[in-house]
Amino acid sequence: MQIAKVCGTVVSTQKEPSLRGTKLLQFIDSEGQPLSKYEVAADNVRAGIEEWVLVSRGGAAREIQGSEQLPIDARVVAIIDTITVENPMLYGKKDQYR
Repeated sequence: MQIAKVCGTVVSTQKEPSLRGTKLLQFIDSEGQPLSKYEVAADNVRAGIEEWVLVSRGGAAREIQGSEQLPIDARVVAIIDTITVENPMLYGKKDQYR
């Protein structure tokens, strides 16, 4: 999995029918740069702009029941509440809204 920050949405009026109702998100990394390999992922956890998320890639992105046949290679699987490395907190969701 990869940690990424949601920076935008992708809208497509014409798409594979199995993707109808699936929100597509665009990401940046911790330095604010667009992700080079997986800039867009399917989102079923309703992440919003500026939120930090966990992105699952490859076959693991299709392991959610009912999505085995979806044509996706990246999926948002969680919205991150906090990130802590060696004790200092690097990110806290509630700090984002202060």
